[in-house]
Amino acid sequence: MTKFKTWDGLELNYRVWEGEGTPVVLQHGVVADTNANWMSMGVVNALQSAGHQVISLDARGHGRSEKPHDPARYSWDAMAKDVRALYDELGLEEVAQVGYSMGGVISLLVAAADTRVRRLAVGGIGSGVIDCGGIDRRVIEVEWLIEAMKDDGAAAPPIAQMFRLLADAVDADRVAIQAVAQALDERPIETLDDVTVPALVLAGDNDPFAAEPQRLADALPDGRAVVVPGDHMMAVMNPGFSAALVDFLR
Repeated sequence: MTKFKTWDGLELNYRVWEGEGTPVVLQHGVVADTNANWMSMGVVNALQSAGHQVISLDARGHGRSEKPHDPARYSWDAMAKDVRALYDELGLEEVAQVGYSMGGVISLLVAAADTRVRRLAVGGIGSGVIDCGGIDRRVIEVEWLIEAMKDDGAAAPPIAQMFRLLADAVDADRVAIQAVAQALDERPIETLDDVTVPALVLAGDNDPFAAEPQRLADALPDGRAVVVPGDHMMAVMNPGFSAALVDFLR
């Protein structure tokens, strides 16, 4: 695990697993971190076993990265710039960018802005990107996530409670997550026209946040969708998720 200072001075944590070929850069979902989203779910191991160099970033406010409590330090654009700053830090000339949930939206923004992205894989998101400009607001409101992170988050709807359970499991800074959620209450994606690389959309068959993944895949160039068993939290653990990702990156 290594830290670097990103574009606005925040100290972010990343980890590198050595391998061959185009580096695969992973960006996790909200509340999660490198371990919860990628290592413990078997994704890093699957990519390593296939020979890939793997790089994973803990987003600002998450994992072992710095966690300011000021919402002004967070935005979709800021976190997309963090990923690109990591490319600069490591001198990466081309990457395969992979993101899940929040990280999927971030990865779409990065792919639209940075020619170093040669392939793109996103999971845990679907037609909400097209209809809501990012996270599917038909499924969850940002206010629910903020409520779930309070000391007594019992008033939050059940779909937000699972993020509270995850926060407690990974010992997240819940005040920082509230700041993240407050800042991400915006529509970051107006068009997907600037995404020009081959793309894979991965979704769990019981994931309300990833509804209609084929619609998202159809909106991306050379896009395809793969659906595996599982809900938003568990689809990543299904062996089919990693298998589809490895096949796409081969």
